Parts: sequence; C-alpha cells; structure tokens
Amino acid sequence: MNLLIMGLPGAGKGTQAAKIVKAFNLVHISTGDMFRAAMANGTEMGKLAKSYIDRGDLVPDEVTNGIVKDRLAEEDIKTNGFLLDGFPRTIEQAYALDTILKELDLPLDGVINISVNPDILLDRLSGRIINKKTGETFHKVFNPPADYKEEDYYQREDDKPESVKRRLEVNISQGQPILDYYAEQGLVQDIEGDQEIDQVFADVEKVLNKI
Repeated sequence: MNLLIMGLPGAGKGTQAAKIVKAFNLVHISTGDMFRAAMANGTEMGKLAKSYIDRGDLVPDEVTNGIVKDRLAEEDIKTNGFLLDGFPRTIEQAYALDTILKELDLPLDGVINISVNPDILLDRLSGRIINKKTGETFHKVFNPPADYKEEDYYQREDDKPESVKRRLEVNISQGQPILDYYAEQGLVQDIEGDQEIDQVFADVEKVLNKI
C-alpha cells in the first residue's frame, strides 16, 4: 500500500503518520529524513541539495524531486509500501510525483487528509507560552501553568496569532490545489482530526482496511 498523508500544521498529521506506519508496516518517508540521508550518504542529489542549503538558498524542485525518486526506488519500498509525509508541497511537485511513480511502476493507493478547521488550529498553535525563568513550555488552553502570571511568560514570534494565521493561510493556498487534484482521481480520504487521537486513528484504520 502506497499513501500520502496531508494536513495543516497542528492537525496531528505526525502523530497519525507514526500510528499508520506501525500498524500497516509501511516505510515512513519524510522530506527532512530524505534530505538528511541523501546528504549523509553523499548521493549526487544529496550533494546538490547541500550546495544550495550551504549557500542559504532554497533547494529547487528538480533536486527535491530527484531525492524523492532515489528514495522511492529503494528495495524496501517495493517490499513494504510507503507513507509519504511532507511531499508534495506544491501542485508542481504533485505532477512530478505522478511522473516518478509511473517511471518506478508504483501505484498511489490513497491520500489521507487529516482535516481540522483552521480556526481551531489557530487556537491550538497560538496558545503556546514559555516560562521566562525555566524555559518550560505550556499551552494557555490545553496545558496551562498552575500559577499563571502573564508577566512570567512570553510567546515566540512564530507562535503569535498573526504569525500562525499567515502560516495557515500559506499552507491552505499551497495544499488545496493538491487535494483537489487527487480528489479528482478519487484518492482523497478526509479524516476528521478534531477528535481524540485514538478515535482519529480508528477512522484512519477503517479507511485503510478498505484499500
């Protein structure tokens, strides 16, 4: 079984990915892991990626696509199947993935989309606070400190509501065309992510057991 997993930041995609991989014995492929492995192994694409990263430049799609193709061509993918996490991030990468999968003769069996209302995610992601003295992390709603005094805590810039809102907007604008593209192919399975973790996974299992 070969799958993609998608979801906005804070939707619980990483948690569900780990559960899917364990339950269905799939190879978990994340973009970050692929890049690190390719650079550590000194592959042609890994060296190219490193040259861009060392200069502080964005790695171009053709290099990212090459690293994905190299990883999907490895033997464990044919044996176990994959769960691809963090790729594609753009519609152009989705088109490239189609080409890669055709060249490697690998079918794509489904796209799991962990779906949560962006307003809920805004509350989740913008509630993180840090103790100025101890560095301990809390959440205003889900894990508040017992002795909360506003002056004793601070918020990182990227956790502030306006920053989180921008990040969600960018992810929605990039992700929706990808979901639409795969939905046209009948591949998208929407899973309600605003539930207890185990219930979300129970819903994922129901869907995957039918594939």
